[in-house]
Amino acid sequence: MIEIVSLTNKEKTKFIKFAWKIYKDDPHWVPPLLMDMKKKFEPGFSFFEYGELQLFMAKKDGEFVGRIAAIKNDLYNKTHNSNTGFFGFFECINDQEVANKLFDTAKEWLLNKGLDIMHGPASPSSNHDYGLLVEGFDDSPRLMMTYNPRYYIDLVKNYGFKKTIGLLAYKLNKEDVNKNEKLQRIAKMAKERAKMTIRPINMKDIKNEVQHIKNIWNEAWELNDGFMPMTDKEIDELAADIKPIAEPSLILFGEIDGQVMGVGVAVLDYNHIFKQMDGKLFPFNFIKVFTKKKEIKWMRVIVLGILPKYQRKGLDAAFYHQLIQNGFDLNLEYAEASWILENNEMMNRGMKVVNGEIYKRYHAYEIPISS
Repeated sequence: MIEIVSLTNKEKTKFIKFAWKIYKDDPHWVPPLLMDMKKKFEPGFSFFEYGELQLFMAKKDGEFVGRIAAIKNDLYNKTHNSNTGFFGFFECINDQEVANKLFDTAKEWLLNKGLDIMHGPASPSSNHDYGLLVEGFDDSPRLMMTYNPRYYIDLVKNYGFKKTIGLLAYKLNKEDVNKNEKLQRIAKMAKERAKMTIRPINMKDIKNEVQHIKNIWNEAWELNDGFMPMTDKEIDELAADIKPIAEPSLILFGEIDGQVMGVGVAVLDYNHIFKQMDGKLFPFNFIKVFTKKKEIKWMRVIVLGILPKYQRKGLDAAFYHQLIQNGFDLNLEYAEASWILENNEMMNRGMKVVNGEIYKRYHAYEIPISS
């Protein structure tokens, strides 16, 4: 018999630590930092300005066998004029009956909130951990990207979920980018024609700099599937998370006539180090962030946006070239650009220009829940 237990946010540690059971024998899993995960369930977390969630865990034969969060996101529904609910933080043993019970429980909670679609996984929104990995299981996730067992695909599909959004991760290597004369030529011509300059972030003026990122995010991605506007609190949290590990040469702003019109943000793949920490940063693991930094061979491009009126002018190529080259100048060997929507023709075309290779895919799913 399967029992569903409703948890309070104060019981979040039990909820979070269940993941260790699922991934204990998986060499590619990167344990999340417990202090960061716990923040996502604290009342002061930015998501709770516009959303709410309920944590559930499944028990079978007296043992915890799965978890899920049912999520209501008023900002998403206001933005898209929809009535969508979400599931997230899903982890489960390879048992369809357990998965069905968890999905049923989340669906019932969402239905009682007056919602008529269940979408996910979003943990807790598309501005955070989003999508189910469906290709690329032979590699660890890059920083702030999702990972899951392959059998989750069947658990989700067998319940009746249908794919609605496809997300791509591209791999770029140093050799292919460096020998790409076409990219260098396009980037140079586009910059000169538009009279665009590219500069690194001013870490002494971080407050205003992150506002530029937020403004461009909210305008450049507005029409994309799954788009969520970024609030002031969310951008502050992102800045706080990135600041300790930021490389100024990997956070670039494009300016035309003195006005910021584009931004590119990349981070070193600290998952290479976090993988060794078992979720604990203190008391001694934080030292590894500094002592093992030179071992990192990957960077991840997490934001690359240009205001709509400057798009389709080749300026994205200029950003790609400068950002990726700066990473390779730090002795990195590879870059991941993620995630990019399958139907974002402009971004996918840009990835071809830089010889990017699709090496991971993620899907988001939906199912009607109306009674």
